[in-house]
Amino acid sequence: MENLEAREIVCGVVTSLDKHKAQDIRVIEVTDVTSIADYFVIAAGTSSTQVKSLTDYVELEMGEKGVRPLRTEGYHSSTWILLDYGSVVVHVFQEETRRFYDLERLWKDGRPLEAGAFLEDENGKGPEA
Repeated sequence: MENLEAREIVCGVVTSLDKHKAQDIRVIEVTDVTSIADYFVIAAGTSSTQVKSLTDYVELEMGEKGVRPLRTEGYHSSTWILLDYGSVVVHVFQEETRRFYDLERLWKDGRPLEAGAFLEDENGKGPEA
């Protein structure tokens, strides 16, 4: 059974990243692979400034929905910032760092999902589950 709350978080995160021009947004469902999360959202920015801005926007826009990360890692280095929302873990990388760590390969046993399927409409409504 899918965790609807987690899916709603993914919708908000993907929409924010897309709206603020993140590159190569990926969603991986890891429910059957690990107990640490249900979904990973992975995206890239072109610079440390954009990586910070993308995560700032995600935090701000999710906060407006009453959702705050349990913890944030990597903000000071800005090559890889992780936002942990419990059931959803968001990874925003600089492009070179993303290629180096290659999370998509490390979590290849997860189920890749089409990120576009999680985009919210102009009224903030995500797709139906």
